[in-house]
Amino acid sequence: MEHNVGPMDALARLFGGAVLGSAALATLAGYGGGPSALTPALGVGALLLLASGAMNTCGVYRVLGVDTT
Repeated sequence: MEHNVGPMDALARLFGGAVLGSAALATLAGYGGGPSALTPALGVGALLLLASGAMNTCGVYRVLGVDTT
């Protein structure tokens, strides 16, 4: 796959993924204050952000023609 996510964008995605992942785990453990049904959505969002940040590619950017490299 062709890279279309630049270094600052990738760093922001990795940070956001870590935050969402932490929120998912906190919600799962009962510390997040939100409904436990929210946990899967937070977890999937975290995985998507972490994957796109690690691989420097984003499918949405590809469709929209955005390139931040």
